[in-house]
Amino acid sequence: MTEIYNKFKKDAQLKSADVVHRNKLENNISKYDDAVKKGKQMYSDLEIAKQRAAFLKTKVIGELEKYLIEFEVNFEKNGGKIIWAENAQDALNEITSIIKKHGADYVVKSKTMVSEEIELNKHLAENQIESIETDLGEYIVQLSGEKPYHIVTPAMHKSKEDVAELFHDLFQLPENSSPEEITAFVRNKLRDKFFNAKVGITGANFLVADSGSVCITENEGNAMMSVSFPDVHIVIAGIEKVIPGLKDLDLFWPLLATHGTGQKITAYNSIINGPRQENEIDGPTEMYVILLDNGRSAVLSRKDQRSALNCIRCGACLNTCPIYKTIGGHAYGTTYSGPIGSVITPWMKGLDEYKHLSFASSLCGSCTEVCPVKIRLHELLLYNRNDSVRDGAYTMKDAFSMWVWKKIMLNRKWMDTGSARLKNFLLKKVFSASWGSKRQLPEISESSFKQLWEERREGKIK
Repeated sequence: MTEIYNKFKKDAQLKSADVVHRNKLENNISKYDDAVKKGKQMYSDLEIAKQRAAFLKTKVIGELEKYLIEFEVNFEKNGGKIIWAENAQDALNEITSIIKKHGADYVVKSKTMVSEEIELNKHLAENQIESIETDLGEYIVQLSGEKPYHIVTPAMHKSKEDVAELFHDLFQLPENSSPEEITAFVRNKLRDKFFNAKVGITGANFLVADSGSVCITENEGNAMMSVSFPDVHIVIAGIEKVIPGLKDLDLFWPLLATHGTGQKITAYNSIINGPRQENEIDGPTEMYVILLDNGRSAVLSRKDQRSALNCIRCGACLNTCPIYKTIGGHAYGTTYSGPIGSVITPWMKGLDEYKHLSFASSLCGSCTEVCPVKIRLHELLLYNRNDSVRDGAYTMKDAFSMWVWKKIMLNRKWMDTGSARLKNFLLKKVFSASWGSKRQLPEISESSFKQLWEERREGKIK
C-alpha cells in the first residue's frame, strides 16, 4: 500500500463520517442542482447540443497536433508568444523568468485549475513573489491555507458562517458579516493590487484555433482586471483546451454555463486575440500563452481513456457523484477530483500511486448521464481498473485474494461447503478491515439461491 493510498483511505473515512461537512456539501450542491435543472430548460433539444459538442471535441483530440499548430500560428500573427511546456517544472521556470524579467514582486491571478496543478503559488512564494488570488472563492481558500475543493467552486465546503469567521480572525470584520459585506471588503482590498500589478496570470476555458484567441469565462470580472491593468498577461492552458473556431463558442459557452452553474450564459465572456495593438488604448503590451502537457499526452495515448480530454471542466460530474458528495474534494488528494479526476489522474501522475481513485466509484453512471460532452466516465473508470491489473499495478495480496475468490466462485461444491454462520465468520475475519468500520458487512443467508430454487421447483415453497 502506498502512502498516497493510505492517506486517501484515512481522509475519506474521516470526511464520510463528518456529518457537519456532509451537510454543508449537500446544501451547497443542492443549490447548484436546482439552478442547473432550470438552466437546462432553455434548450429545445439538449441531447443534440451535447452530441455536437462531443463530436467537435473528439475531432479536435483526434487531430490535436494540427489544431494546436493552427492556434500557435494565428496567435503569434496577433503579436502573442507561445511557450510549450512538457511538464510542470518547465512551465514554472518560464513563468518565473517572465515575472523577474519585468521586475514584478507580485502577480494578480484569476481562477485557474492548471496553476493549481503545477503548484504555481507555492513556487512563486519560494522565489519571493507574491501570488494574489482574485477570484473570491480562490481568495478564501488561499487565506485558509487550503487547496480548492471543487474545480468550479473552490470554497464549496465552507458555509457563510465559516467565511465570516475567517475574515473576522484575519481582518477583524464583524463576526456576523454578510456575504455582501465580505465581497465589498475583498473588492476594495484588491483594487489597488489590480491597478499597480505588472503581471497578470489567467487560465483559459477555450483556445480558438482559427483565430488564435484565448477565451475566458467568469462571473466576477476579476479575470478581465487581471488582463486589463498589468503590462504583461500570462495564460496557462492545457493542450486539450483547443476548439476549432469562433463559431463553436455559441455551442460550448452555454453548455459550460448551464452545466457548471445553471446560468444561461456566464456573466463575463472575453475573447482575447493577443497583446495591445497600435490602435488600442488598453490591455497588456506583452501576452504569453503557455501550452502545458504535464501528463496529458499519457491520457492521449490511451485508446479508450483519451476521450476524457474532451472535458470542458464544468464540474457536473462532481456534483452528481455519490462518492464525491460523501468524501468531498480534498480527500482525493489531487487537483482534479470526482469522476473526471479519477479517470485522468492515474495517467497524469502515475498509475501505481493513483490507481485507487478508479476504484473509488459506485459505477452508477450518473457522471456519464450529466456530462455535456458525453464522456462515458463510468466506463473509463472500468478501463482504468482493467489497465491497472494488466500493467501489474497490484499487490500480491490483491492477486492471491482474487485467485482464491475465482476458484471458489467457479466451483459449485466449494460455494455450498460450510454453514452460513461459518461463512459469515470468515467474511468478517477477511474483509472487515478493508470494508471499513463505518459500514456493515452484508450477511450470507441460511439458504442459498440454489437451495431456494430447487425447493421452489419441487413445490416446497411458492
